[in-house]
Amino acid sequence: MSLTSIVGKAFLPRQIKLQRHITDAETLQATVLRHLLQRAANTEYGRNHLFNNTRSYDDFARNVPVNTYEELKSDIDRMRHGESDVLWPGQVKWYAKSSGTTNDKSKFIPVSQEGLQHIHYQGGKDVVALYLRNNPHSRLFDGRSLILGGSHSPNYNLPGSLVGDLSAILIENINPLANLVRVPKKQTALLSDFEVKRDRIARETLGKNVTNISGVPSWMMSVLVRVLELSGKEHIEEVWPNLEVFFHGGIAFTPYRSQYEKLITSPKMHYMETYNASEGFFGIQNDPSDKSMLLMLDYDVFYEFMPVDQVGMPNPTVVPLTGVELNKNYAMLISTSCGLWRYMIGDTVMFTSRDPYKFVITGRTKYFINAFGEELIQDNAENGLLEACRETGAEVKEYTAAPVFMDQNAKCRHQWVIEFAKLPDSIEHFADVLDKSLQQINSDYEAKRFHDITLQHLEVVVARQGLFDDWLKSKGKLGGQHKVPRLSNNRTVIDEVLEMNK
Repeated sequence: MSLTSIVGKAFLPRQIKLQRHITDAETLQATVLRHLLQRAANTEYGRNHLFNNTRSYDDFARNVPVNTYEELKSDIDRMRHGESDVLWPGQVKWYAKSSGTTNDKSKFIPVSQEGLQHIHYQGGKDVVALYLRNNPHSRLFDGRSLILGGSHSPNYNLPGSLVGDLSAILIENINPLANLVRVPKKQTALLSDFEVKRDRIARETLGKNVTNISGVPSWMMSVLVRVLELSGKEHIEEVWPNLEVFFHGGIAFTPYRSQYEKLITSPKMHYMETYNASEGFFGIQNDPSDKSMLLMLDYDVFYEFMPVDQVGMPNPTVVPLTGVELNKNYAMLISTSCGLWRYMIGDTVMFTSRDPYKFVITGRTKYFINAFGEELIQDNAENGLLEACRETGAEVKEYTAAPVFMDQNAKCRHQWVIEFAKLPDSIEHFADVLDKSLQQINSDYEAKRFHDITLQHLEVVVARQGLFDDWLKSKGKLGGQHKVPRLSNNRTVIDEVLEMNK
């Protein structure tokens, strides 16, 4: 009998309980909101916003404003300096340094003990529970887990509080027993220099029986390439014959899938998407045949949704889970046991099902192009690139895109800088397929492209190899959970990238 078949029995009660996501979704969320309000009623924020007198969702929405990081920043700064009972009961020790911005200004997201256990770690456990339910013959626990994470940020530490990438916080606080089944060793996992870390991880894992890997697709790809370089093998299953699943998140997997399928050719390999961020753990792909993720409703997270076209408006419409419509783009708001209240996380989602509630991530509230009324979002970009790669045989490694507002010929267009893992048959063909695909996917883009009147044919600039890594390195963001902004409504990022491409 395998160890997995024994350990797997411990997940059976949770697998049964997860069925309530189908039958009792609204009840689960109402219970979460009631719990959060009761726990935080005697905090400074709870007193100021009448948590004790809040009896319904309507009361909550009336008493508590929608927040971004800027609105909560002063309270979080006080918490980092040791103050208790500000946004959440007691003193919060850990803060996740968010990579959600492209400038040097950092966000420090509080991670309370309750949030750590009831959101982040619970999400990790449920990933395993759902994976084992779908794969009853798994040997997941018969080998090691390769978990690729970030690092601590000691320069930001204050007396009484510590800062790090979320993944580093999870590694630092994990049950010591988990270290018996994970690689690399803790000291290596927490290294800040990704180039050094990448090499050490590869060397430490070469002789291990790795059955599962977890991390951001772009950085994990870099590690796997180094493993193959050191081993002299062509495919990863020659190094780790029992590898069976990649738990991935952080960025869309679509541009990387074909590259992974070339590195890992084993027919038993599985891929499972998760939606976890510094602010919480929100979704898990529970059906391998459906790219949508199940919204996790019984953690310490209460969800609300704002139509994307109302972001930034004075009195936007905000609805709880019961008010969402299918196939509509929403900005997501969360209230959590880490002290975030009606907090706009910055991600946009679209629901594909209400029974159960399932969704796809469509992008970021800041990462879109709408310079000419085209409303191009990241999900459009990913699907357009997928079709262009399929048609031309290309493989995209990294990319960013932004508008060219008006060149010397008074022409406006979108400019894409793309680093290819494999070049297309011709750049012109690739650009043409991408442009036509975006028109098929997005009617607003199609309308603006009509007869080249408002928007001309897009431009593709080929990036040199390693360009985006160099850009991230210049920002001190190489490795961990950091990622390249895919779409920008201004030219700040793309101009910096182009300057480094000379």
